[in-house]
This record gives sequence, structure tokens and C-alpha cells, in this order.
Amino acid sequence: MVILVGKVYLVGSGPGTVDYLTVKGYRLLTQAEVLVYDALVDIDLLTLAPDHCLKLNVGKRGGKPSMKQDQIDRLLVNQCQQGKQVIRLKSGDPFIFGRSTSEIQALNAAGCLFEVVPGISSALAAPLLAGIPLTDLVLSRCFTVLSAHEPDRLDWQTLAQIDTLVILMGGQHLPVIVQQLQKQGRSPQTPIAVIRWAGHPQQQIWVSTLAQILSHTTNHSLSPCVIVIGEVVGLHSFLSPTSNPTHDR
Repeated sequence: MVILVGKVYLVGSGPGTVDYLTVKGYRLLTQAEVLVYDALVDIDLLTLAPDHCLKLNVGKRGGKPSMKQDQIDRLLVNQCQQGKQVIRLKSGDPFIFGRSTSEIQALNAAGCLFEVVPGISSALAAPLLAGIPLTDLVLSRCFTVLSAHEPDRLDWQTLAQIDTLVILMGGQHLPVIVQQLQKQGRSPQTPIAVIRWAGHPQQQIWVSTLAQILSHTTNHSLSPCVIVIGEVVGLHSFLSPTSNPTHDR
């Protein structure tokens, strides 16, 4: 009697195209029997999987139809229990706003084997690709990464004091972000960058100040984006590649 042993790999796909996928992630994709992926994963990554691989899009993009998290948990368990090699492909890094905890708890409870494979988070890659260093000896002694998915739950008084902010899932709430930071004493002239589709060919960057950014981004679709706020944004014009599509102040 042959006992099939399945395993689930929670793999970070990085911020964009296959160029930013880790070597291990690449190898696992080429061996996948089941591929469960998020909506923000670059479509070209799916072509790395074998022809016989079952590919399942579970969504997980704000404001768009998505499979509920408990359904995803059960899906991973069911496929693993069938002895399949399952790749759970997540945008960026699985442990940065990736909702991996629920999936791992479900796999553990079912006795399923799993492994987490790191990916490059857009929180780190997007500023770099825009020529914005998150730390600087003079301009930024520290940075904080946060989600603005629920801006009313954030401590804006504390956040306003931090040198550099890196904000994910904040495109729809940009007016609230700008208002709250200025309300808590951040200068209206503080530089801000909005980086849309970082790591993709259609990457766009808007660079301005808290006082002016909304006038530059109104009527533009910003999602998915990474927002960087702080004096280091001013280094963008010196450090960014000349090929970056950019809308400046």
C-alpha cells in the first residue's frame, strides 16, 4: 500500500515579476501539483508551474471578490491530505500582512506538513525600486511598516513622530493618512511618495508633499501601492533609475 504524503509550501512571490522570486520559490513552482495563489501575484509566475498543475485563484485583494479565509484554510488541508505538493503563493512575503497564521494553524491542526519560504516584501522593495532609502545617517534613523487597511485603529500621534513611514494597503485611505499626520503635527511640507505596481513594468511613482499629494493623485487609481512618508523621499531624484515612470510635484 502506497501512502501519499502531501506538503504545503507557503511561498512569497516577491513584489512583482519573476525577476524578484527567490531561487527556492522558483524551484518549488516548477514542481507544484496544486497552486493556490492571490490576485496580486504576477500572472507570468503561473506559467512556471507544470501543465498538469491545478491552479486556483483565491483573490485576497481589497474591494474585490475573494474566497473567505476559512475556505482557503480548508482547501489547503484537503489538497495536502490527498498527497499533493501544494504551493500557497502569496504576494510579497508570507509573514508581512500575508494572513499566514490562520493557514498554518489549520495545517497544524490537521497534521499536515508545511514549510514557509520567504519572499521580498513590497514594503522593502518598492522604496528601493523608487530610489528611496528607508534609512539614512541624517534623514532617517528608523522606519515603521504599517497597514492602513483600518486607519481609524492606528495611533497617528505616535506614527507622526517616526522618521519614515512605509504604508501598505493605503491607496484608498490616502486623504485620511494625509489629514491625520498633519493633524498630529507633521509638517505639510513633509515629502511623500506613492509607488504603484512596484516591480512591474507598469510601475508608477508620484512624489510630492503632504500638502500637495492629493492634487497630484486625484482621479488616478493608486491600488496596489506602497506609500513612503519622510525626508528620505527627497533622495528619490538623486537615487532613482532614470527609466522609472514618475509623476513629480
